[in-house]
Parts: sequence; C-alpha cells; structure tokens
Amino acid sequence: MTRYVQVVTTVDSQEAAERIAATVLERRLAACVQISQCASMYHWQGKVETAAEFLCVMKSRSDLLDTLEEAVTAVHPYEVPEIIATEALRCGKAYEGWLGSELRSPRQG
Repeated sequence: MTRYVQVVTTVDSQEAAERIAATVLERRLAACVQISQCASMYHWQGKVETAAEFLCVMKSRSDLLDTLEEAVTAVHPYEVPEIIATEALRCGKAYEGWLGSELRSPRQG
C-alpha cells in the first residue's frame, strides 16, 4: 500500500521558501508545496525567540522521504532545519491519484 506524507519546514524568507519548493517540485519529490506566512516562537541558544517565517507544506510519499530531506537540507538556510513528516491517514481517491501521477515513480529512487 502506498503511504503518502505531509512534510513541513519553515524558513526566514519567501525567496527561501520558493527555492525549496522549486527544488523538490523539479525533482518530483513533492507533488505540491503550499507556502504560508506564519509567526514562530521557539527556544534557540538559551532564549525564547520570535520570528516571522514562511511555512512550506509538501505533499509526498514515504519512500521519498530520505531523498526529500536531503534536497531540502541542501538548499535550506538554517543551521538546524525543521523537517517533520506526518503520514496521511487517508487521501481522497482523486487526490491520491493525482499525487501518484505527479511524484517520481518508486523505480526512479
């Protein structure tokens, strides 16, 4: 059974978000990347920080996760990039068909 995932990361600029999106879409590691502006609060180097960030939500398949993580990390501007994958419990049949047609085939690795 094919397992689909949503993978998220945050970056500090629209340009960085678009660079990540272009990279993973070009390589067909994600079928879609949604970019939204958000406010983040987090611990960093002993302090609580607040920053305006851009959230990238990527739709992919679980067997592509290692390659997707490598691609995101290679162009990510942060020292410690957030890369979190969540398995999709269920996708609509039409959407699942679309995902399958847009992602690289498992044989491409």
